[in-house]
Amino acid sequence: MKRNWLKTAGIAAGALSLLVVTACGGQNQGNTTAAAADGNTAATAEPAATAAPAGDQTLTVYLNDFDAVIGEMFEKETGIKLNIVSGNGAEIMSRIEAEQGNPQWDVVWIDAMPSINGLDAKGQLLTGWTPDNVAGLKDQYESLIPEDGSYYPTGAHAAGIIVYNKNNITGADIPASWEDLSRTAYKGRLGMADPAIAAPAYPFVSSFFEDKGMDGGKAYFNTLMEQGLRVYPKNPQVVQALTAGEIDIAALQESNAYSMVAAGEPVELVWPEEGAPASVRVAAIQKDTAKADAAKQFVSFLLEPEVQQELVDTGDEAYFEPSAEGAEPKADRAADAKLNFTEAAWASGHEAEIKQWFADQAVQ
Repeated sequence: MKRNWLKTAGIAAGALSLLVVTACGGQNQGNTTAAAADGNTAATAEPAATAAPAGDQTLTVYLNDFDAVIGEMFEKETGIKLNIVSGNGAEIMSRIEAEQGNPQWDVVWIDAMPSINGLDAKGQLLTGWTPDNVAGLKDQYESLIPEDGSYYPTGAHAAGIIVYNKNNITGADIPASWEDLSRTAYKGRLGMADPAIAAPAYPFVSSFFEDKGMDGGKAYFNTLMEQGLRVYPKNPQVVQALTAGEIDIAALQESNAYSMVAAGEPVELVWPEEGAPASVRVAAIQKDTAKADAAKQFVSFLLEPEVQQELVDTGDEAYFEPSAEGAEPKADRAADAKLNFTEAAWASGHEAEIKQWFADQAVQ
């Protein structure tokens, strides 16, 4: 049976104005767009890197967001420079995988906790240390730290909330829950990001698989696919599709969703009562780094409430729930925003299977 699981790389040129919308990989938009235009997948694109500053204390940090601000913030505080390598989730993890025998990174900081948990399982992370400021984390986030101390959460955001075009979806047709997205009224009008490429898209889909079981998760997404679900490389492309009218409803990462509202787009946001799947951003240190002391300083720095507050106030992925007590989300973020956290080891253990299942649906 041929499915209506549509992988889409581009949309109408009229939506290009929204390319500046912040996103997962916010400053890396150009890389992904170029890859799509060339007909390549973003997963094969080379992550962008800044010129490596000289000096023994220069840390190489692999990340997918905040690349425009974090280097200056850390150097101002410590005098230590960062060599930032940025890319989307698939690019960063592919690069780490390719460098297993000769790692070029000191720290990875990314909203892909299941994938980082997988690196821990493979013995690629520094373990057995605890930042002094861990006690300042909120209980929910302290509970996410693995026993071996291999990574630390700096915050979380909704991997997907429901966004709809209020000009085209009205009254009783407005969705209120994730189950509502399977309505036949939305056939061909729904979109989301690709879990194989966008860092928060895998935490989004894995939440359904953990909650419903593997068969239940497949059944849920099968229903959406049979309704013509469109899948775009990353969340910025989902934004473009909404803006261009290619789709009317999306499961969209929250910073992108709020940015659409700020840009005056005719959309409304729905935080489902059952909650939104959380994408947790974590920081981890490469086990054989020669700069462990500086790397520990950087991870500790990321856990400081003042630092997290500055990221909320100035960062490109500003809509998130900080992990540190004392740091507050943006004032216009939903006060009752409920995040559902998937167990990292479960999501990591099923990551290859779930991503392969989605890939298989695209070619049937």
